[in-house]
Amino acid sequence: MKTFFYVLGILAFLSSAFVVSSCQSRETGDYLIQPVPFTQVHLKDEFWSSRMETNRRVTIPYAFEQCEETGRIDNFRIAAGMKSGGFQSVYPFDDSDVYKIIQGASYSLQVHPDPDLEAYLDDLIAVIDKAQEEDGYLYTARTIDPDPPVMWCEGERWSNLYLGHELYNAGHLYEAAVAHYRATGKRSLLDIALKNADLVTDVFGPDKKRGAPGHQEIEIGLVKLYRVTGDQKYLDLAKFFLDERGHPDREKLYGRYSQDHKPVVEQEQAVGHAVRAVYMYSGMADVASLTGDSEYIQAIDRIWEDVVSQKLYITGGIGATGAGEAFGKPYQLPNVTAYAETCASIGNVFWNFRMFLLHGYARYIDVLERVLYNGLISGVSLDGDLFFYQNPLESFGEDERSTWFACACCPSNISRFMPSVPGYVLAAEKDRIYVNLFTSCVAQVKLPDQTVRIEQDTRYPWEEDVAITVFPEKEQRFSVQVRIPGWARNQPVPSGLYRFYEESDEQVSLKLNGKELALNLEKGYAVIDRKWKEGDQIKVHFPMPVRRVVSHQNVESNQGRVSLQRGPVVFCAEWADNSGLVSNLVLTDDVQLQSEFKPDLLKGLTVIKAEAGALFETQEGDVSRRKQEFTAIPYYSWAHRGKGEMAVWLARTEDKARPVPQPTIASQSQVTVSRGKDGFPIIDQREPMNSNDHTIPYLHWWPNKGTEEWVQLDFQKPATISGVEVYWFDDTGRGECRVPESWMVLVQKQGIWKSVRIQDDYGVDKDQYNQVTFEPVRTDSLRIVLQCRPEYSAGIMEIRIK
Repeated sequence: MKTFFYVLGILAFLSSAFVVSSCQSRETGDYLIQPVPFTQVHLKDEFWSSRMETNRRVTIPYAFEQCEETGRIDNFRIAAGMKSGGFQSVYPFDDSDVYKIIQGASYSLQVHPDPDLEAYLDDLIAVIDKAQEEDGYLYTARTIDPDPPVMWCEGERWSNLYLGHELYNAGHLYEAAVAHYRATGKRSLLDIALKNADLVTDVFGPDKKRGAPGHQEIEIGLVKLYRVTGDQKYLDLAKFFLDERGHPDREKLYGRYSQDHKPVVEQEQAVGHAVRAVYMYSGMADVASLTGDSEYIQAIDRIWEDVVSQKLYITGGIGATGAGEAFGKPYQLPNVTAYAETCASIGNVFWNFRMFLLHGYARYIDVLERVLYNGLISGVSLDGDLFFYQNPLESFGEDERSTWFACACCPSNISRFMPSVPGYVLAAEKDRIYVNLFTSCVAQVKLPDQTVRIEQDTRYPWEEDVAITVFPEKEQRFSVQVRIPGWARNQPVPSGLYRFYEESDEQVSLKLNGKELALNLEKGYAVIDRKWKEGDQIKVHFPMPVRRVVSHQNVESNQGRVSLQRGPVVFCAEWADNSGLVSNLVLTDDVQLQSEFKPDLLKGLTVIKAEAGALFETQEGDVSRRKQEFTAIPYYSWAHRGKGEMAVWLARTEDKARPVPQPTIASQSQVTVSRGKDGFPIIDQREPMNSNDHTIPYLHWWPNKGTEEWVQLDFQKPATISGVEVYWFDDTGRGECRVPESWMVLVQKQGIWKSVRIQDDYGVDKDQYNQVTFEPVRTDSLRIVLQCRPEYSAGIMEIRIK
């Protein structure tokens, strides 16, 4: 056995299989198309190289530091008996964050040796080893066994597969173990993973314990263990867990949220929690590639069509609603409340790449590229230490990246994803080389009879030209297949969900050794099949005019609006470049759009310039208009210069813009709120449609329930006031906020808060302003004190002062 693993270790260093799968030949039942491993693709570009270096130098160390500070790593020490105490963090799935960062650190080690990082991993893995129970069980929330138990861990082992995340944690352990083994040749973490996997295979199976993981992930991890060990039981268990979903013989199904509403082979639409879904579709693709299960492939083909036709944001994000972090209904793609979780974007890349490996169509890479350049890298700051959990396509000024999260799946996922980016650039199938992504790099591509060096030279995505030079070891006939992106062929996405407002007549040009070639497209690739010799060079010119994109008529939130795209990059307008506001701008269809590279702006990027219309409300209640300079920046780069408005979809007509309202006493006030909440939403002068309106910002005190809370408005200067109107937030049917039990208005006089003499009752009605009038009083501060109902929280949509 030791010899077996030693040989595998040597092979791992030689082949260094791609992070998603160590693709073998069709004879062994795996993906026919093989990714060129990320260890064999060395980037030298200005776009991705800097991000990977930031991930190595900043994000990975920072993520480990956060795991130390938040108790995630101490959980392992306490479970190991090395420290005393209870469970130190919040969620039982917090173990998975540690595993994901180990995975990212291991990927980084494969391309950038770091003795200090490797030693840190050795010490951490030794702690994890001690935390593992004798039979292989590894789940710190239950091993620590605090009183009271950690949420969702109240029963025995495996008793809450829906929310307990034991199997989810295990899947990330397996992925980390394989990555660490391939990076270092050490079996320390792999042995832990195999011991746990053997326990899971002993417990679960057709004639054993039945059940499906509440959060899919273990399926991907089990396939990776199978590929490393060749042990069929791991692949069989991955398929078992997939086939258990929606199985009619199970006592209770989890429902649509966990894609457990019907058997996976019968599913036709993407439903439920978006991250769970794309992890499941990725696992189905892996298992199908190894078993030849055509029903799995047919199912994920159907679901993919559903997503790209009805449920994909222009940024590549998925998951329309925060209610369940889930896919919405067809064409439900709101912008302000878009969830578009960073983890879901990462999972969307995983899934689309596997679809390409199965089918070989460029359309899957088209979607992958859209996600990669837009809705995925927006999830991490340019400096690598601030993060978005969700990625809205419009902001009224309430959004900013966070240093960390109680549920930290996104930062840890970013840390493991970024080192893997080179593995998506190239692929091979027998005598075919696929050029999928365009970035300056040097790569070694293994064909059946030789290894071919491929060099790319480009400033993509900012510039239009790509040079691909081929260096075979010997002259030989094979084909190089260059993806011609859909956006370069007048198709922003491979469906009718989005279209360019006007078609471009600028054509992609392809040259070989200086001679023009016809674009012979197969599955979206320009195929050049010839006898190649050293130094043969392909040059591709991708015209990158600024394009207007419009949505399918069923996407209500985007009607009358336009988004901007240049090459693969989606742009947004942000407050910092547009006189402090965006929502009042109108970009009519006849406005000329120009692009310009700004080397000193946000680490270097291309901007779009134009002259837009700007609307303002007059004192008389009319609308005035003026022209102003307009600038759009790449969507990924927003929220680096403070809070403010941002929009991807911009008004094409005046009725879709919001004239800047006249200032009021309330809107010019400084707001402070109990518990340090942000009070900006209650004075932003945005009118709610109802008390459960999630399309505009609101203030809430959840999860605090039954408490007394307050908001305070400090005026710019003393004013005489005689009334207040409050529009309460109440998310009955969705959350735990209700109109308050009672409230009152206080004003400050000579530093003392005094109640006003009201002339009517304090109203607590939903879906309207609740007005209270009182004897005129001169003051410079007003405070609203409210009492939440027992067992409920409260919130406010908007406040007006008379």
